[in-house]
Amino acid sequence: MAQWCQLQMLEGKYLEQVDQLYDDSFPMDIRQYLSRWIESIDWDTVAIQDSLATVRFHDLLAQLDDQHSRFALENNFLLQHNIRKIKRNLQDRFQEDPVHMAMIISKNLGEERKILATAKSAEEEGEVLVSPMVVEKQKLDNKMKEIKDRVQCVDQNIKNVEDLQDEYDFKVNTLKNRENEMNSMAQKELEKEKLLIGRMCLELKAKREDVVTQLMDLLNHIQALLSDLISEELPEWKQRQQIACIGGPPNACVDQLQNWFTAVAESLQQVRQHLKKLQELEQKLTYENDPITLRKAFLEARALELLKSLLINSLVVERQPCMPTHPQRPLVLKTGVQFTVKLRFLVKLQEFNYQLKVKALFDKDVTEKKGFRKFNILGTNTKVMNMEESNGSLAAEFRHLQLKEQKVAGNRNEGPLIVTEELHSLSFESELQLSQSGLNIKLEAMSLPVVVISNVCQLPSGWASILWYNMLTTEPKNLKFFMSPPSAKWSQLSEVLSWQFSSVTKRGLNQEQLNMLADKLLGAKAKGNPEGQIPWTKFCKQSANEKAFPFWLWIEGILDLIKRHLLSLWNDGFIMGFISKEREKALLSDKCPGTFLLRFSESSREGAITFTWVELDVHDKSVFHSVEPYTKKELGAVSLPDIIRTYKVMATDNIPENPLRFLYPDIPKDKAFLKYYPKPAESPEPMDVESTEKRGYMKTELISVSEVHPSKMHDNMMPMSPDDYRVLEQFVGPRDIDAVMNADFPSDN
Repeated sequence: MAQWCQLQMLEGKYLEQVDQLYDDSFPMDIRQYLSRWIESIDWDTVAIQDSLATVRFHDLLAQLDDQHSRFALENNFLLQHNIRKIKRNLQDRFQEDPVHMAMIISKNLGEERKILATAKSAEEEGEVLVSPMVVEKQKLDNKMKEIKDRVQCVDQNIKNVEDLQDEYDFKVNTLKNRENEMNSMAQKELEKEKLLIGRMCLELKAKREDVVTQLMDLLNHIQALLSDLISEELPEWKQRQQIACIGGPPNACVDQLQNWFTAVAESLQQVRQHLKKLQELEQKLTYENDPITLRKAFLEARALELLKSLLINSLVVERQPCMPTHPQRPLVLKTGVQFTVKLRFLVKLQEFNYQLKVKALFDKDVTEKKGFRKFNILGTNTKVMNMEESNGSLAAEFRHLQLKEQKVAGNRNEGPLIVTEELHSLSFESELQLSQSGLNIKLEAMSLPVVVISNVCQLPSGWASILWYNMLTTEPKNLKFFMSPPSAKWSQLSEVLSWQFSSVTKRGLNQEQLNMLADKLLGAKAKGNPEGQIPWTKFCKQSANEKAFPFWLWIEGILDLIKRHLLSLWNDGFIMGFISKEREKALLSDKCPGTFLLRFSESSREGAITFTWVELDVHDKSVFHSVEPYTKKELGAVSLPDIIRTYKVMATDNIPENPLRFLYPDIPKDKAFLKYYPKPAESPEPMDVESTEKRGYMKTELISVSEVHPSKMHDNMMPMSPDDYRVLEQFVGPRDIDAVMNADFPSDN
């Protein structure tokens, strides 16, 4: 069954997670209409090849055109309009960067698979274990249902009071009329009627007292629920959003939060309607110590205050500021580059549609600006919130904002922090008018702190600051955080480091890999201590040792290497990656000769990978050999699986041999890497060969040759492929290869 079909059969809590994967940048409509075509493409591969991404982007536009034609045949004007709008938006967003679109699709498909796996696992286990978050959600749902039931109960009781009061008014008026008639009513009957009306009056007073008491009790319950939402659920959602921003699990609960906020707002609106109805009843019948008269003003003020508190906390930043060119690095903004940010109003009531005008401001509340850079917002910085077609939520998305640094006359004073440690704030203001009560409510929301860079080379350091801040604090206004940055526990940092890999690939870091990184940061003695402290300077500052470089920049280089050249190998678990040389030797020492493993170089700042294998010397003692690490430059020319396939070393008899036989622990090399090997090149057509010969050219290949005896192999060996050997043999013949390789050639100089 297709993946999209499987997803649509899941329960609501899983569907909500799917819903959070899609937004205006890549609408769910596309996923729905083109599900078969999308799932037929290997988007992981597309996302790392510019030319292929361009082809697939235009294929997708063509698919949308076909879908538009189908809707045209069905005379479905609305869906035709939506498809045209979606196509225009895609062209605006991805025409210049189709790889970005491929990365979004690849990531979403991966997240969908994770959701399906989670649902399947929960089903197999019978959902015996229920997460605390689910338990709390169920409690809130129960409280919400209780409040709705109470509102309905009060509504019914007010109707009963109204009916009883109408009946009472009728009997009182009837009695007065009959008393005025000429002794037509016996005195005994008159007294009986008065007694009945008196009992009815007492009952009416009791029911009015009960309704007022019920309203007081209802407002108490609403206040308790509102306190849970504002002081617990909303902060927890914001914290989950922080975690999602730095690569953690997706934050998939904003719709639920909106449902709760909207339900409370609806209940408070109903309470205010109830109070208006009671006022009408009071005007029809007044008596001494009437509970409606005594408590009406208090109840109205309290209901209004609760509604105001709810609305003030309803404006949130649904999607944090992010440059579309770097979707996995939110909160780092570059001057002169457009960024997007999206707001949502959690109270989804039709009466608020198009009533909220939101304005974006930069560093609004920053009082101390001496030495810090100042910026102006360019672009449309005001938006009107409106109901979205996709889910009906009240939202506003700023898509074309830019930052421009204010020029300071003379030389700018050096600030106390470097550029990538300066934190800035992006805030949003609006005003809501409640016409019925004549109340104006000022609304404000603030994004998480952002780092502003002026050059893309500052992006890794800026992202390090975002990681450190959101890992250690939940205070959005702490813009002086890096004046004295706190240390991080290894238990915190290890999780965040793993997220950096799982957010851009299908695999995070396992415990073995984390142990090596702990050793690198904490030292061998403290690596097993989850409470070990890592200072900010150790994580992202240049070491006093000139040969060393910041830990994070090393990790960032490896991440980039994986994304560009090693994604499939990493996802399939073939790269051990982070392992010390000591541990490497321990793992290989008892393995068959020719067993090798892949690890990342610790000496390359830009990211590099090497492989190490084990051999036996003449005394049957294990000997370990490593090649000079391959960087992006080498892997851009030849893939790592192809390097492993064709790797050769020259032995004493000058016969090239491939020493690599088994991928650790014991997987035959070709079994592990066969699917990555390049397909055999097709034979050129006769006309191509003939054309080449006519031009007088001979087909050639670049080769590199090295001769190293096994007993002298060291860490700087370079490979010689069999193709290289064959080309050399064509020129000098098999008998003269030894002479050529042993000859002393004159210097180019």
